[in-house]
Amino acid sequence: MYSFFGSSKTESETPPNTAGTTKSTFSTKSSNPKKRSEYIPKQSTHSIQTEPAPETNVGPIHEYDEKQKEMMEQVKEYALSISLPPSDPYAKWERRWLNMSDTIPRYSRASKWHLNDAKKRIKGTMEWRREFKPELIVPDDVKIEDESGKILINGFDKDGRPIIYMRPGRQNTETSPRQLKHLVWCLERAKDFMPPGQESLVIIVDYKTTTLRTNPPISVASKVLTILQHHYVETLGRAIVTNLPLLLNFFYKGISPFLDPVTRDKMRFNPDLLELIPASQLEAEFGGEYEYEFKHEHYWQQIIETCGIAPDGTRVKEIVFDFDGEEHEDVEELSEESGRENEEENEDEENDKSTTSTPATAVESLTPVTPAAEDVAKRVEELSISMPSEAQTITV
Repeated sequence: MYSFFGSSKTESETPPNTAGTTKSTFSTKSSNPKKRSEYIPKQSTHSIQTEPAPETNVGPIHEYDEKQKEMMEQVKEYALSISLPPSDPYAKWERRWLNMSDTIPRYSRASKWHLNDAKKRIKGTMEWRREFKPELIVPDDVKIEDESGKILINGFDKDGRPIIYMRPGRQNTETSPRQLKHLVWCLERAKDFMPPGQESLVIIVDYKTTTLRTNPPISVASKVLTILQHHYVETLGRAIVTNLPLLLNFFYKGISPFLDPVTRDKMRFNPDLLELIPASQLEAEFGGEYEYEFKHEHYWQQIIETCGIAPDGTRVKEIVFDFDGEEHEDVEELSEESGRENEEENEDEENDKSTTSTPATAVESLTPVTPAAEDVAKRVEELSISMPSEAQTITV
């Protein structure tokens, strides 16, 4: 479904990133590493790998100079100035995204350190996220798209990037907005899988069983590219295409105008995957040692549990930011649906009567509070997005 890369290129070292000096500092090594045999099952398994191999060094990690840090602060202040007011049901989810340590640096780096471009980029993504609401995608709404295993998250490369396998030959549904929603849901889950210090991922597109019928139309591929390049900037670490038939070369020529040079530089066609991915993390059908067999229900449940996703799409347990800048643990997050229900309660007095069996404190905790205009202005002015003193993100 989501094969959308172009411009054939032989495997080579990733070009150096000019956004800042880099070094590798984070390691997944532990004082008591697991035995290698645990990563190379003798028999096939239905369980995916949710952690990098013990010997993985996650990196490289960016270090920014004072001028770059100053610009990131300006981008942060701008994003804050256009953020949603606290009374908006989606406001806390937007604030959660803005407070992620990688968000501001990624958009600053993607703009090549041009302030106005960084502002334009992050504003565009904020507007897109308000409409798409990636944090509130209900799992059951996209579950059917997952039944064939056409998009699968499993394992990590040598830099600790989570791997997304895309198999267009397993397409099981007709073209629809739900397919794009499923893609976004998978991107969000892959971000959940990222170990500390990592912010990018690997996509492997396997054409082994793909036909012209199952390959997506160029119009769909261009929409996928827009989402990935504009709203998940600096998230694609490497894109790998395997088993590409000659008949589909024209497809790549058709979408190549939609690819920016940075994306093309990350493309690899039919490389030696064992040079990029530990054998213990690579599925056996690609030459690795991990004997994985896809079973939808088992896979789906493991993804839900590992990422802590609630039935309504929110998080079972999440650290979020209050509008006064304080962190707190929120066990039951406010979903879009519950927000609409609360608005209806304010509009209809009869609905208030129907809640007599519900404790008053529970109702009050779910009801959005609309502060006075001057209070909103004061709180927005005081609010700041938490940023480390040395912002660290990953070279992709």
